[in-house]
Amino acid sequence: MLLMESGEMYLEALYVLSLENELVRAIDVGEYLGYSKPSVSRAVSLLKSEGFIRRDDRGFLYLTEAGEIIGKSVYERHIVLTDLFMMMGIDEDTANKDACRVEHYICDKTFEAVKAYVKEHKQESA
Repeated sequence: MLLMESGEMYLEALYVLSLENELVRAIDVGEYLGYSKPSVSRAVSLLKSEGFIRRDDRGFLYLTEAGEIIGKSVYERHIVLTDLFMMMGIDEDTANKDACRVEHYICDKTFEAVKAYVKEHKQESA
């Protein structure tokens, strides 16, 4: 299934939150993204029905293997794009915001080239 930007945002958020804490609730995702409880509830329901997340009997959310692959991929794009923009002299806040927009639309081929460029130039400056 091809996810929309909002679905990718939720999976990325759940991935990032799960790196910080093993137990993540829907309310944590909502706070992280700044979304309302009804919006998060609807998204969780859709992502669950599509097999990207699961909820245990205590209400904690977990990424499935498919969900983790997407969440991790979107997060990697965010980090690499933020690094690229900051290398170009853009302030961190703007770089983060712009990376968040671009991460959902950049094609794999272009992203791999950007990732290689950032890696090469980070090593040169280290």
